[in-house]
Amino acid sequence: MSKTEIIYDVVAVGNAIVDVIAKKEDSFLAEHNLPKGIMSLIDEKRADELYKYIQDDCIRCSGGSAANTIAGIASLGGKPAFIGKVRDDELGQIFKKDISELGVHFDTAPLIEPPPTASCLIIVSPDAERTMNTYLGACARLAPKDITEELIKSSKITYMEGYLWDEDEAKAAMVKAGTIAHSANRKVSLTLSDPFCVDRHRGEFLGLIDNLVDILFCNEAELCSLYRTQSLNDAIENIRNECEITVVTCGKHGSIIVTADSTIKIEAEFTEKLVDTTGAGDSFAAGFLMGYAQEKPLETCAKMGGIAASEIISHYGARPETSLAELMKKKLG
Repeated sequence: MSKTEIIYDVVAVGNAIVDVIAKKEDSFLAEHNLPKGIMSLIDEKRADELYKYIQDDCIRCSGGSAANTIAGIASLGGKPAFIGKVRDDELGQIFKKDISELGVHFDTAPLIEPPPTASCLIIVSPDAERTMNTYLGACARLAPKDITEELIKSSKITYMEGYLWDEDEAKAAMVKAGTIAHSANRKVSLTLSDPFCVDRHRGEFLGLIDNLVDILFCNEAELCSLYRTQSLNDAIENIRNECEITVVTCGKHGSIIVTADSTIKIEAEFTEKLVDTTGAGDSFAAGFLMGYAQEKPLETCAKMGGIAASEIISHYGARPETSLAELMKKKLG
């Protein structure tokens, strides 16, 4: 065991994105040629253009998949840290201030030169439909030099998002983080992020999972995509011996924990109202990882994930609106 003292429960490596949320009429979507309810990747020019129209009447907060998970760890009363790239600009300062105020350690050196901080411009229509336009910007510049050895070694778990695998430097940063974690006998966790992401990097993901990943998070579509099968059972049998723990989220059907010698099905947490599923998987990962960091049984970890996810889907937005720590006490005692 490394002599480095454990300070953090989870350090996440992911895309540092600022969510810019504005309420607009459907006429705004038509005027700016924004397909309603769709997430589109946009370039810097388009991001600047849209931002000018909504900057005076919007909410801005830190976002991104792994950042959402780490915000959930903070809400659970854990000690989280985050590694992600912003630029030293207005949105970059907003990201740092917002995530730091949640209680997350974040000290990745910002870019001094372009591109600007990543943003997700979210237009909320009167019917609550969300139209998202994402510019990746600075977050795609994450590099191995941004991975701090002491930070990784001082964290029980290093959690990484699959979206980062689209950039070579970010890919190298993930491998470096996982290698450092294992050298210190810490755990490495990965979320597959998206079926299309899996399609792009299937072979490399399989190698990464086999060599570096201890805890894998995915949904049914992502796991089936990984093994090019429509059978969830076949995909489960394929992943069973590839990493220590695989957690498959199944929406309203709960989750499945897969280990070398067991398959455990966990029922979904009851939710009185389903409002917005954005960030549900991120929150599930937060609950599970927090339970794991506390050395709770895997079934309890999955229940914690389900409880955290049920809070997220009960309102708009991907961040908890109530204390997840208090919710766990209420639900689990």
